[in-house]
This record gives sequence, C-alpha cells and structure tokens, in this order.
Amino acid sequence: MKFLAVTAGIFFLAAPLALAQTSTWKSDPAQSEVSFTIRHLSISNVQGHFGDVKATIHYNPDNVAQTSVLATVGVNTVDTGESGRDDELKSSDFFDVSRFPTATFVSTSVSKNGDGLWIHGNLTLHGVTRPVVLNVKGPTPPVQGPGGETRSSFSATTTIDRIAFGIGTEYPSAIVGDQVKLLIKLAIVKQ
Repeated sequence: MKFLAVTAGIFFLAAPLALAQTSTWKSDPAQSEVSFTIRHLSISNVQGHFGDVKATIHYNPDNVAQTSVLATVGVNTVDTGESGRDDELKSSDFFDVSRFPTATFVSTSVSKNGDGLWIHGNLTLHGVTRPVVLNVKGPTPPVQGPGGETRSSFSATTTIDRIAFGIGTEYPSAIVGDQVKLLIKLAIVKQ
C-alpha cells in the first residue's frame, strides 16, 4: 500500500513536468509569409506570396508527436507584383476570395525528419480539404528579441495540386501549371 502511494505521488509530481515541456508559440505576422511558384505557359514560373499568416504552435522538442499546428493564411492578400494578375487570382476563376478569403492548415501528426520535422495535416483551400505533408526546417535556436520575448523560426516546403483544390479548373496545365510549390516562413514568439 505504501508503494502504491509513493508511486502515485511520483506520477502526480512528474505530470506537471511533462506538461511543462510543451510550449505555445504564435507567429509574428510582420515576419511570416507563404510564397508560391507555379509554371506559366509551360515556359516560365510565376512567383507570389500571401500575407496575413496566423499560426499557433504547441511545440514539444522532447516528444514532437505531441506538437500541433493550427494556421490560417489570408488568400485575399495574394501578391504577384502585378495588380491585374492579382485581381484575376482573387476572382471566382481562381481563389474566389469573396467566398474563401482564408486557407487553413490543421496538423494531424508530427514526426522527426533528421534535424527538422514532417508535419502531416489537412489544408483547406477554396472550400476543399486535402491532406498535405510539410517538410519543415527548424525550429531555429531560440533568441531573445528586443522586447525581451523569446523568438524562433521555422520554414517549410510542400507541393499541392491546384486542380485537387478546384482552383482555376477552366485553365489547362499548358497555360497554368497544376503543381504549386509552397514555401512557408514563420517567425514565432513564445507565449
């Protein structure tokens, strides 16, 4: 009986320590973005980016399987450096930002990938949800910011199929490539 009481006591003392290993981080919108590259007319690449990236990460470096990510991206912030093309991308022919102003990513599992991570999750874009896998570099070693906050960063890559998300389905791949390469850069602040 004494052994059981001691074991239960150790368990209850150890539980807060295990929970303390997971920390919450939020993205810094001023230093976070999602960039994309897509083929155009089968001869060149068009690049652009989305701003208004908001992410919450619950990170456990000792047990990455306990890590989770929830992020939203303002699709209505699409910027390719050409306002006419941006307006067309925002239209119902492509992103239809009046109906779908944001994209959402919710992680389903996280695992080690060398010095980085694999983050599996569901991406909802243009009202369609599909599984994606992010190849993540980071996090970088934490540093203290000018305001005393703890900061770090991640970068991640993935490729999605625009047709699978119902984007620009009227345009053949000879005009607009099907594969879209994404580069996600997140500056994060410990909460």
